[in-house]
Amino acid sequence: MLTIVPFETKYTQNFKDLNIAWITEYFIVEDKDRELLETSQYSIIDKGGYIFMGLWKNEPVGCFALIKKTDMRFELGKMAVNKSHHGLQIGQKLLMYAIDFAKNKNWDTLELYSSTKLDTALHIYKKYGFINVPLEDNLEYLRSDIKMELTL
Repeated sequence: MLTIVPFETKYTQNFKDLNIAWITEYFIVEDKDRELLETSQYSIIDKGGYIFMGLWKNEPVGCFALIKKTDMRFELGKMAVNKSHHGLQIGQKLLMYAIDFAKNKNWDTLELYSSTKLDTALHIYKKYGFINVPLEDNLEYLRSDIKMELTL
């Protein structure tokens, strides 16, 4: 059974480890990753964002962040699920929670950056209503080659 809880400092290492694991499986860890993962309280929460952890039998197995862009626009990022727990629809449950949370906050838009290498993730984002939008120049991550948005 999955329980989704707000971030607490005791989850700092779990948040970092979950993200490093998936990033290194497909890509390389970049400076922006290190900034967000090593100082998550300061770089995400203290700047108006949110982090949530997905607990399976009280064990942290998934996570995501909502990074503030403006008062009404947040970026869904740093979403990860422990590989040993793939296939349990944890990613979809985290995504649904993020969308519901954003709607309850009356935000306008959720945006995300991803990679066309991540077929499963892109399929799930589309399933929940995210659409492709043009990428900006000078992106923070080399791996980002697709941007999607969900109008809430």
